[in-house]
Amino acid sequence: MALISRDPQGSDPLHLQADVLVIGGGPSGAWAALAAAETGARVILADKGYLGTSGATAPSNTGTWCVSPGEDRAQIVERRWQRTAGLADPRWMLRCVDRAYENLLKLVEWGYPFPSEDDGKLYIANLRGPDYMAFMRRRVLLAGVTVLDHHPALELLSNGENVTGAAGVDRQRNRDWQVDAGAVVLATGGCAFHERILGATGLTGDGYLMAAEAGASLSGMEFTGKYTMAPHGSSLNKGLPFRWASFLREDGTAILNSDGEPLRNGIGEREKEIARAMIEAPVYAVLDQAEPALQDWLRQGQPNCFVPYARMGIDPFKDTFRVTLKAEGTVRGTGGIRVAGSDCSTDVAGLYVAGDAASRENMTGAMSGGGAVNSSWAIASGWWSGQGAALHSRRRDGRGSFRSFSRPLGEAGLRPSGSAKPGLTAKDVITAVQAEVLPLEKNYFRDGSRLEASRQTLDLLWSDVRNHLAGTGVDRYRTREAAAIAASGRWSLNAALARKESRGMHRRADFPANDPAFGHAILVSGVDDVRIQGALPVETKEFAS
Repeated sequence: MALISRDPQGSDPLHLQADVLVIGGGPSGAWAALAAAETGARVILADKGYLGTSGATAPSNTGTWCVSPGEDRAQIVERRWQRTAGLADPRWMLRCVDRAYENLLKLVEWGYPFPSEDDGKLYIANLRGPDYMAFMRRRVLLAGVTVLDHHPALELLSNGENVTGAAGVDRQRNRDWQVDAGAVVLATGGCAFHERILGATGLTGDGYLMAAEAGASLSGMEFTGKYTMAPHGSSLNKGLPFRWASFLREDGTAILNSDGEPLRNGIGEREKEIARAMIEAPVYAVLDQAEPALQDWLRQGQPNCFVPYARMGIDPFKDTFRVTLKAEGTVRGTGGIRVAGSDCSTDVAGLYVAGDAASRENMTGAMSGGGAVNSSWAIASGWWSGQGAALHSRRRDGRGSFRSFSRPLGEAGLRPSGSAKPGLTAKDVITAVQAEVLPLEKNYFRDGSRLEASRQTLDLLWSDVRNHLAGTGVDRYRTREAAAIAASGRWSLNAALARKESRGMHRRADFPANDPAFGHAILVSGVDDVRIQGALPVETKEFAS
């Protein structure tokens, strides 16, 4: 267990020590904690929310990319690779399906209540988010991991050579905390730019900013053009039922597709036509293409999809309702912290990354989505990063460097270079970023001139954030979130400008074709001065599952 030093009344700062610190309590964080604990390491997991209910998986049903050893794995991976716009790495895909399958079998062994198929076999490809994450919380605690709920991390610590821990605030006890650790795993999720979508309130790119301040680079940040259809005014980003929808204008007339026929099915290529119509005027839908049996299946299989309709007092299979496209940033996008090694290490010694905090380009390329490959990636990358961090910590401890002097790395939103600016709030910063990275006409349909204008706007905003934005007490995590959102917006725009082509969810009107010259990752680094470079090779000397 971790060593705890604190005042009995909870007023003094909390100072802990561990071999491995995991930041983030989604599935990848839970798997990282379990993997590290399995090696005998002392593990602490700090979550911004409550391990088991926070994050995008907890409120959702999620399928996995489940490939059993008896199937033709190479052929299955090849078919999936064809959908990645040429940027994924089949080696990573293959080892991910193998590792994820092994861990799904661990869930069976531990007693997770998978549903049964008609022949009585367990259907291990499906994970019910609330049950899954509650189960993972119990396993993490059973493994002896110290869990710090409602303890958002604000910054990493470094001794100049290695990341040596992190510091943050305890939201419930109004105190600071610090964990000195031999290695840190960032499992903080992606960045939804504070868009109102299920489970994404705390997904503000915190890990990206902490990693960049430590010297890590990011990859795939241009692939943030993923949107999901939802009832207008709701946070429901589950688009499956719209496969059986018809789309209408406000006056009730049908929206026509490019062939002059009524537009149906809002999933896939048809989404572009709906997005164009939505820029011009409100769009309405009705799920009238679903037969009665299918309606029952949808209600039973996706019950939370129908809560907004019940609240509106409508039957979505008969009544029309307004729809919107919800931007999902890197949560269902692709970008994140660059994975530099097969153990999910980053460019910085002692720093590891898992789940949506990591770039998923090696798995999904220029395309992504919810569940499936991303769910399996969370499982596998969590396991690799936890084991890698534990091994790194053990090596460091053996060299006597575990308790070496460390300094905090956090700057923007914590330690402004100038004095406070009256009227500059975290909410103002977030609103300004959203105006540049969420609108369909700026982010779904991209153009170099608009991207450049948005980049310049966010550069000016960043100057204010860096020089003047700061909070006090526990509220520092709010200003830190705003700084992370602003930084993520700048990285996304710079990467989008650098990718002068259209590929996957990155769509540019001025470069509408796919260009083979851009068949590689684009890396971004730097916090105040953003730098762009081409892809670097991934270290693979321990490329095993």
